[in-house]
Amino acid sequence: MTDNSNEIEAKPQAYAHTSRENKHTLEGYIENPDNPGSDPSSLKLEIPYNVVIVRYGELALKSTGVRNWYEKILMKNIAAMLDSRDIPYSQIRREWGRIFIETTDFRAAAAAADVFGIVSTSPALTTEPTLENAASICATLAKDLILEGESFAVRARRSGNHPFSSVDIGKTCGDAVWSALEKKGRHPRVDLSSPDKEVFVEMRQNLAYVYLKTFKGVGGLPLGTQGSMVVLMSGGLDSPVAAWLMMKRGVTIIPVYCNTSPYAENAARERAFECIRQLQKWAPGHQFKTYELPHGPNLRTFIDICNRKNTCLLCKRMMYREAYEVMKKEGASGIITGSSLGQVASQTAANMYAEIYQLAIPIYHPLIAFDKTEIIDIARKIGTYDISSQPAGSCTAVPERPEIGANYDLAVTEEQKMDIETMVFNAMKAAKVLKL
Repeated sequence: MTDNSNEIEAKPQAYAHTSRENKHTLEGYIENPDNPGSDPSSLKLEIPYNVVIVRYGELALKSTGVRNWYEKILMKNIAAMLDSRDIPYSQIRREWGRIFIETTDFRAAAAAADVFGIVSTSPALTTEPTLENAASICATLAKDLILEGESFAVRARRSGNHPFSSVDIGKTCGDAVWSALEKKGRHPRVDLSSPDKEVFVEMRQNLAYVYLKTFKGVGGLPLGTQGSMVVLMSGGLDSPVAAWLMMKRGVTIIPVYCNTSPYAENAARERAFECIRQLQKWAPGHQFKTYELPHGPNLRTFIDICNRKNTCLLCKRMMYREAYEVMKKEGASGIITGSSLGQVASQTAANMYAEIYQLAIPIYHPLIAFDKTEIIDIARKIGTYDISSQPAGSCTAVPERPEIGANYDLAVTEEQKMDIETMVFNAMKAAKVLKL
């Protein structure tokens, strides 16, 4: 795709349909894209969808040049997501304010909704942009959609140059639905405030789109638009969620696992790697480069030389130093942690200050104000909760009474007892680079 392209063609081998793929069963509920929390209504229809409407949010606020760039990255990310799930499509194209996936596979709408930067998607039927054609499709769908005793509404929006307004679309399509239901012997009711069923019409310059369902997207910015950052990955509940939230803001992550063996079980290592694999599913087309660093020897040095209660403080500070070396090597622009204020001993405000004192390192804490319930909710959503909940033992290097109110220069004073530069150098020299 060139810089001026508005389309992505499917890979030749990716688009092979059978006659069975021309229709798809829609089970679920209708949602208003302007009100995704609207009340559900059960339905089961076979509808020959031929396109998925993709909507985005923040991208529309960018300058023309930046928006153009973001949209192209978003289209590539959509294609990568569809390819990763073996969902066929013939083309991904864009118009002002919308991206369209040409496919007859109903799964495409849900898959695209998992792409960062997308606000919502809808599988739709296309027709010529006239009142008559839109009304005909609405009436056809309504016959099986709206049951006796149920109310309905037609939601219409319009863009481009047309000799009619969105109100005209709503009235014409609503009349067609009403007539179709009366011919079926039903007694329709219109309720624009809280209808049982809704039919949506989006009239654009070249085509009209009719749809019944909207999938809520993850939102954010397209992955890859905000450069890369290193993420300290432990495999617990917090760090995968922190990584995902920064991915949602367009950041490509470089996972770093500091292996604290012999103070941690191998299960902790496997759990961390499994979390990374799960996060990779959210980033097809952006292969993670994972670093594994031997952190145990440095931890042993802290235990042997420093005040025992300061072990956790010095451990975290050393992880920052090691991650900083990876950051420089990879040309990244920051370090991401799963720290949440006050959650554990090392995450008090005083300790977090001491951990970074005199370190000129850009560190991001996306979970800093989250409570555990909020973190767990996101972990469930992104698929890391069950992985992080697997038993992996506790770090045996944690002191019985860790420091929770360190003076800002405590770590600096303790580090003077050791050759910190050599410790960092040795860890980096023994680092392993993995593609999980």
